[in-house]
Amino acid sequence: MIKKYKTTDLVKAANNGAAPPNCDITLQIIPAYAKDGIAKGIWNVDEKFINGNGVVMGGYIASAADTIMAYAISSKLKENQSFASINLNTTFHRPVTTGTVEVKAKVERIGKTVAYLSAEIIQNDKIVGNAVSSIMIIDN
Repeated sequence: MIKKYKTTDLVKAANNGAAPPNCDITLQIIPAYAKDGIAKGIWNVDEKFINGNGVVMGGYIASAADTIMAYAISSKLKENQSFASINLNTTFHRPVTTGTVEVKAKVERIGKTVAYLSAEIIQNDKIVGNAVSSIMIIDN
């Protein structure tokens, strides 16, 4: 049976070392912090993420941003709420290569039904990409 994570489970994964969802494990991204609408994570990029041009495929970079934005919104929601991304736009500034990538995300604005988030993807102290997302807030 597939485990469905609550927002509180995601916050525990980021702040208390609880197990993250399988997709995070597959992507090799480790949530490191999620509080008050701000989240951080470390992405360990190895050869499996490299495309034919010798750099990380853009879809993986977008996924890393989307993942950490999930932790950011989780830290702002109530236990009886969940969320779903409804839009994700990613801009690439530099190629990403193997190594450590830091992902930072924050809730820019939150309403009753939609939140707006942003993320920075950083490698070697340089911003390699940015992402913005609209997220639907769902009352369970």
